[in-house]
Amino acid sequence: MTSRTIAYLCSEYPAISHTFIFREIESLRQAGMTVHTASIRKPANVGVMTPAEQSEAQKTLMVLSRPLASMIGAHLECIVKNPVGYLKMAAAALRLTMKGPKDPVKAAAYFVEAGILLQWLRRLGVTHVHEHFANPTAIVAMLMKRYGGVTYSVSVHGPDIFYTVDSALLPEKIREASFVRCISHYCRSQIMRISDPTVWGKHHIVRCGVDPELYAVRPEPANPVVNLLCVGRLVPAKGQHVLIDACIRLRNEGHRFMLTIVGEGPDKTSLEKAASSGGLNGAVTFTGVLGQDKVRECYDRADLFILASFAEGVPVVLMEAMAKEIPVISTRITGIPELIEHEKDGLLATPGDVDDLADQIRRLLVDPELRSRFGKAGREKVISRYNLHNNNLEMVSLFNTEATMP
Repeated sequence: MTSRTIAYLCSEYPAISHTFIFREIESLRQAGMTVHTASIRKPANVGVMTPAEQSEAQKTLMVLSRPLASMIGAHLECIVKNPVGYLKMAAAALRLTMKGPKDPVKAAAYFVEAGILLQWLRRLGVTHVHEHFANPTAIVAMLMKRYGGVTYSVSVHGPDIFYTVDSALLPEKIREASFVRCISHYCRSQIMRISDPTVWGKHHIVRCGVDPELYAVRPEPANPVVNLLCVGRLVPAKGQHVLIDACIRLRNEGHRFMLTIVGEGPDKTSLEKAASSGGLNGAVTFTGVLGQDKVRECYDRADLFILASFAEGVPVVLMEAMAKEIPVISTRITGIPELIEHEKDGLLATPGDVDDLADQIRRLLVDPELRSRFGKAGREKVISRYNLHNNNLEMVSLFNTEATMP
């Protein structure tokens, strides 16, 4: 079977917080697919990315960075090539002022972006676009489909998109898509909830994953005290304030450890203040944004990985830590229990419960043998169910069989 040439469309690509998309695309290319990439806006933090990611940014179409004359030319070409389709796309964009975003500025922006992308796709000979997260870029894909000659598919992660089903036009995005890639059973159940049973067959579970060779088993760190690691944006949904509070309690009990928090975001100042006022000075380090090569160095120094989130899909950082045989602690939410089985390959705490999180951390702080057992079981889980290359073969099959030609 000949693999198709497709395009990936993201709101920001490559993105420091979504490196799994970059690795997914790399894996698809290794499997024989030709994948072109487009990003609505220029990515931030390119300077700290790996050389491979920086090279990818150079080859990616940055839609809103096109000169105004080029944008106008793209739309003129769309009119000439398919005037009826252009009017259909314009009418669909106009409806966005009354449904979904209900914002004329956003509707106009999506329309402009669609015209630029249509010209780009036409010149590449690409007829199918894949979009991650089912966010506003999926609306752009819907407009392109309305124009004609283009189909699209989406990867849905959740849970944020499930909180704004109507304003995000999620049922429409799902209905119009050639197929929907769901990253977990939890995710698929939420898609089933808002779609007709007659189309459930095009909702496929294809898990995210990591490369077990890139995230190989780390040497056992020889830290003088247990090193705790958390990687994630510093935002309320990641639960880092609960983690800080749990660490304050453990420190007050006399436990010795070091906590490293990797990431940047609006909660940084309040987290630093909470750590300082709670007596964690000298025991916690905030690294800010790091590229993936530096993040892997943090994994190699970690004895324990913690993610106290309130809202997640299935976090790839947990898979990365597990692949390196780092024991993990997270929360019983959304798709995380599909990755971590409590007491078997990690520990799960009640979300928002400082006492429970402290209890789970304490268990692993004082028991190196349990840390070792969970670490080994975690890597086995990743290899068996979250291997990036194995899972992406399922994506290749979907692109070849489900992404129907327009």
